[in-house]
Amino acid sequence: MKRGYFFSAEGNEGAGKSTIVMMASQYLISKGLEVITTREPGGITIAEQIRSVILDKNNTMMDGRTEALLYAAARRQHLKEKISPTLSEGKTIICDRFIDSSLAYQGYARGLGVDEVLSINQFATDNLFPDLTLYLDVDPELGLKRIQEHENREINRLDLESLAFHKKVREGYLEVINRFPDRIIKINANETLNVVFEEVKQVLDQFLAKNE
Repeated sequence: MKRGYFFSAEGNEGAGKSTIVMMASQYLISKGLEVITTREPGGITIAEQIRSVILDKNNTMMDGRTEALLYAAARRQHLKEKISPTLSEGKTIICDRFIDSSLAYQGYARGLGVDEVLSINQFATDNLFPDLTLYLDVDPELGLKRIQEHENREINRLDLESLAFHKKVREGYLEVINRFPDRIIKINANETLNVVFEEVKQVLDQFLAKNE
């Protein structure tokens, strides 16, 4: 059986990742693929429990290395329980965040070092990377404004970080793109949802044309 495709969506807070993941899933289903969506941290019970610790607004004392290790631990369990089995069954999986989030947030913005965090995560994932990553690039000011205007969105510990931190996260993502230019496609997420999704569809179509 042919291995399924592994896609991830990345971006700053308020980039619209969760919505794009759902829309991309429906689009790929319309193309005849069997698609599973998931998220990080989370996706399975153990990883969701770790997520609650990481994102708890009360855990303001959490050390940067602790944060990075918790993300990697959640990712490992998620990989073993959900991602790898789904791919082995020939199904496509789309993940709301994966390894690049750790590189941008903990490696770059927290100052732990992109190489150091990459090493932790390569150990955690057996060096598995997505086949394609959609990086939704939004100006941090706009992303945070969207969060404030979205009444039903969960507000977590990372949302409460300073604007300066979120600007560093964006810088981190741009650094990660330079490292993985063949895998990560940058999409302008400052545009309206419909415009963003049209660009996403083009990227997915190009990927499928190359790989089907």
